[in-house]
Amino acid sequence: MDITLDPSRDDLPLLANTSHMLVRHYALDLDVDFESQVIEGTIVLFLEDGNRFKKPSHSSTETCPLESNEAFNFRMPEPCPVPVTNARTFSSKMAYNDFTICGKGEKDTSDKDGNHDNWEQASGISSSKYCCDTGDHGSEDFLLVLDCCDLSVLKVEEVDVAAVPGIEKFTRSPRLTVGSEVLRNEIIQELVTMPADRWREQLDYYARCSQAPGCGELFFDTDTWSLQIRKKGAQTATDFPHAVRIWYKTKPEGRSVTWTSDQSGRPCVYTIGSPINNRALFPCQEPPVAMSTWQATVRAAASFVVLMSGENSAKPTQIREGCSSWHYYVTMPMPASTFTVAVGCWTEVMPEPCSSDDRPSERPVPSSQADFRCVGVCGHMEYPCRFQNATATTQEVIPHRVFAPVCLKDACQETLLRLIPSCLSAAHSVLGTHPFSRLDVLVVPANFPSLGMASPHIIFLSQSTLTGSSHLHLCGTRLCHEIAHAWFGLAIGARDWTEEWLSEGFATHLEDVFWAEAQQQLSPDEAQEQQELRACLRWHRLQDELRNSSEEMQVLRPSKEKTGHVSESGASVIKHGLNPEKIFMQVHYLKGYFLLRFLAKRLGDETYFSFLRKFVYTFHGQLILSQDFLQMLLESIPEEKRLGLSVESIFQDWLESSGIPQQLQRERQAGAECGLARQVGAEVSKWIQVNRRPRKRKRGERAVVFEKVRHRWCELIVRHKFTAAYGQVERFLQEDQVRLVSRPRASWGAPSSRAAMGIYLYGELMVSEDARQQQLARRCFELARGRMDKSSAEVVAEMLF
Repeated sequence: MDITLDPSRDDLPLLANTSHMLVRHYALDLDVDFESQVIEGTIVLFLEDGNRFKKPSHSSTETCPLESNEAFNFRMPEPCPVPVTNARTFSSKMAYNDFTICGKGEKDTSDKDGNHDNWEQASGISSSKYCCDTGDHGSEDFLLVLDCCDLSVLKVEEVDVAAVPGIEKFTRSPRLTVGSEVLRNEIIQELVTMPADRWREQLDYYARCSQAPGCGELFFDTDTWSLQIRKKGAQTATDFPHAVRIWYKTKPEGRSVTWTSDQSGRPCVYTIGSPINNRALFPCQEPPVAMSTWQATVRAAASFVVLMSGENSAKPTQIREGCSSWHYYVTMPMPASTFTVAVGCWTEVMPEPCSSDDRPSERPVPSSQADFRCVGVCGHMEYPCRFQNATATTQEVIPHRVFAPVCLKDACQETLLRLIPSCLSAAHSVLGTHPFSRLDVLVVPANFPSLGMASPHIIFLSQSTLTGSSHLHLCGTRLCHEIAHAWFGLAIGARDWTEEWLSEGFATHLEDVFWAEAQQQLSPDEAQEQQELRACLRWHRLQDELRNSSEEMQVLRPSKEKTGHVSESGASVIKHGLNPEKIFMQVHYLKGYFLLRFLAKRLGDETYFSFLRKFVYTFHGQLILSQDFLQMLLESIPEEKRLGLSVESIFQDWLESSGIPQQLQRERQAGAECGLARQVGAEVSKWIQVNRRPRKRKRGERAVVFEKVRHRWCELIVRHKFTAAYGQVERFLQEDQVRLVSRPRASWGAPSSRAAMGIYLYGELMVSEDARQQQLARRCFELARGRMDKSSAEVVAEMLF
């Protein structure tokens, strides 16, 4: 597969050669420095070579040969001096047994000798081709390629795992020479393949091995999107070191994390869900097939709380005055893109004492669900699986914590703490076993570009969802959406990132089902009416989306028959992965939702959700393509009920075509609106008529602006050039624009988790061609851009300048 990238194109390269070597475990040891806005430390990769694991069954016949021996200019290994202590960093010198970690005292030459400044090159590709065939080339050394950008790589070395006391239990060949490459690789192979019931011992030895001394530096080089590592004389993946330590630090402008202030004005940093995922946080293998476990130790000032994707509810350990250490781990293999971290002065929001009457009632477990408890053998790679744990399968509400800036503590107590148990219980009643053992919910800073984001064991929520006890709907539905991702998006992931509908379509469809179940006071008819109203709203949003986007961005399976295909090395590109418009689009949410709604209606809800539980049990812990779901679904439908449905017809009508699917168009035209939709329509018509009447404003009259209509009010201010209220527009853009999102020139009612209504207001201010409004837009942007996420800031800057 010859990966040639045109600088004007918007595809995201995944260059890791996962067909030759896979990372099975990451061990991170990091320090967070808020003064320099840098995360610095080491990461140890525990690798398995391609001869040990099965290669993907779908692969392209194309290859990408290494262009020449001079394709990479590797840095020569140099001695690593003991760093000079720097008062600003907590890890300038950390002793692990007999070796020292290089900290800030070491001269950073990462932007010299062929290691380029990746940020400066991000707008274009420095070379017309990326060489991705890193297999065997005769006498050439094997090349390990990792996805990496916006990082300063300081040093790479092999880890002498054979020096760890007690490690001899992992050697099968006592005659092997101590310290030999074969012995070290054999130890790692035994370690990464330990049975699941020994996971605690495995984690302990991962930690010990990650602290072992180095036994030789490795050649390395970086380019815009990757880090390449080789060892002289190691010509195959089998010969290449299976434990590698990388010393690196992030850059303040790195795109995987954002440095900002929370709503209380305190500094924080967190992974923002960047289009480039985590490659600017640590060197990794980005392709979804590279499923791994991890453990991470993170040090920060004692006033900070570190939250992370981890199975354990970590507590701080004081390592010296003013500095604490936090340790998390994960034993369920998942793609590196799902790793999440947030460091800030968060406050844990504790529930107020309540009577037993206030607690969610126990729900009977449907018999159809009980049929899938601990039945058979799981189809995923071995790990401690909750689906095989009889206690876990009946756990309706998993342990959970809520964190937020101190100024939002009361709002979280009023809203979030009340909703989480009922939403978790509802999800369990629909899908069964919770894939993850615990959950943290963090209310993130105002520059978060989404209403929510789910990662293993942790959910980020926007403060916009905290609408108070009298308006629980927004928070409840968003919470249900993110909880649904535990099953679809995390426990079951897309093997090809372009098939986002497998995550977002399912979560959008399930959020309605979960929320209806969580509202125990609703009758079945009321729940149905509520879901029909939401379907009506989504229908209008989908129409708006399709009218205001290019056809190629409307396709849910853009790679068509090549979906899931990779090069011989495992490298690939994600179509439109870097398109700035993509993160503001709703197509994969909405068309995916309507497809699943169509299929559920065809089968009937009882049959469909019974099937869905079976599907979850079959595919949890695995990666899927669209055909995996559709084929299993159609096989469960009697032939007489399929009515011409096939995988091919669904591909053609729903997934591989732009615009509105014909079946959906016919359904919406034929269907009568529900009672709630008719009421809303009548109310809208009434206010349209009211807006058309000429009205005189009384002096001293104060507009009562409710939270849910503030944006509409600001839109009217701009449209009618009501200068006396420009301050309210400015306040909205300063307080809300970084957290309520929409695509410019689209319907104001179309926002969802990936867009910001404030961006729409910027567009309205600029297209008015009114000098005062344009000045207002530019002033607000200059004040707010530091708190905005990078994608939103780029879109607004393009409009303003």
